Amino acid sequence: MYVSADACPALVLNADFRPLSYYPLSVWSWQDAVKAVFQDRVNVVHEYDKVVRSPTHAMRLPSVISLKEYVPAARRPAFTRFNVFLRDRFICQYCGDGFPAHELTFDHVIPRSRGGRTTWANVVTACSSCNLAKGSHLPHEVGMFPRHAAEAPTSQQLQENGRAFPPNFLHESWRDFLYWDSELESA
Repeated sequence: MYVSADACPALVLNADFRPLSYYPLSVWSWQDAVKAVFQDRVNVVHEYDKVVRSPTHAMRLPSVISLKEYVPAARRPAFTRFNVFLRDRFICQYCGDGFPAHELTFDHVIPRSRGGRTTWANVVTACSSCNLAKGSHLPHEVGMFPRHAAEAPTSQQLQENGRAFPPNFLHESWRDFLYWDSELESA
């Protein structure tokens, strides 16, 4: 069976052998992975069976690579729409239903028209229906209160939340590196 090189992304691990991020999962295209190998920036941990060739060289494509230099996690996550959704686990903070990211919006708990600011402490994930129902009202005016307090998450909290969402592509050689620090079940 023919496998296209484009179907061979490389899982990128930090120097401590943990993924740089879980959601989105830290992967590089095969081209970026091969370039990093030749620049001596990474170690190849596992390889695919797929071989690529140049006029003078042949190599198996890396499936798992680790950085040679440790990249520390950001102390404070960036305040982005995606990170708000990830903090709230893609769950509307009013109705409690989960949605894909493209069906979510965010809501200002204290509306901007009432002096609310666009900050971690005032923005929560909302579905379109709940956001429309709440409108420019304060929570107590319409009886709609967020399920969790809006607050700035740590990078570690976002990573933990991201681990709950399986990636779209998961090569068998990646499994040992994605869940190795999970708590083991006791017998």
